[in-house]
Amino acid sequence: MRSPSWTWDELLLACALVVQNGWRELRVGDPAVTELSGLLRSLPLPGRAGLAATLPEYRSVGSVSRKTTDLASNHPGYAGKPTKGGSLDKLIIEAFLHREAAMLQAARAIEAGIGSGELALIPEQPDEADADGTTAAEGRLLARWAISRERNPALRKRKIAQVRKLGLPLHCEVCAFDFGSAYGTLGLGYIEVHHTLPLHISGPRETKLSDLALLCANCHRMCHRGHHGTSWRTPDQLRTEMTLIRTRSLQ
Repeated sequence: MRSPSWTWDELLLACALVVQNGWRELRVGDPAVTELSGLLRSLPLPGRAGLAATLPEYRSVGSVSRKTTDLASNHPGYAGKPTKGGSLDKLIIEAFLHREAAMLQAARAIEAGIGSGELALIPEQPDEADADGTTAAEGRLLARWAISRERNPALRKRKIAQVRKLGLPLHCEVCAFDFGSAYGTLGLGYIEVHHTLPLHISGPRETKLSDLALLCANCHRMCHRGHHGTSWRTPDQLRTEMTLIRTRSLQ
């Protein structure tokens, strides 16, 4: 049995290591490679449970070192001949070239989640990857973590109670859709919550009610959907995009 292909989350962590090493490869004897190998073998990725125990070469120190070579040698500024690598390698390199700070923050957030044990306890979420299998630029694991927090019923209940106490309408903050008005008693009191900051920016801290926005299901999905290098939108950003689209349609 061969080791499975590298996922976006794994490449994110490997590329972060390469970036921190000045876009240079790391050799087998480097302690950072050994540490990353251990981390990758423990990631709670779909279909990987128990794989590290049954497949010794799975994300071994040698395979991790080779992947850092792939990433370093496919950087546009590399002077030598690049290794073959894979199409996903080139995409992760491009993401780091355009959003280095955010991608490094994402890597640190994943490391913190694994280190604390919290990420390992979160079950897979239905929407952590798009229908075509693509994931957020910050990785599938961070999307899983964020979605699980947004679906916390106690947190949602507290946010709704806060909005009602302030006398504000319980409708989508982007498009103003009101479930109660549209569906009567069936939709009364229903709304979804969205984190206004992704985990790689807010960090794995306790969620505050001020971090949450009320959204309808459609706008919520669009806030999470990856597009043009962006995989997380605030309600304000999505509202601006919708306004621009409407403006163009009237011209």
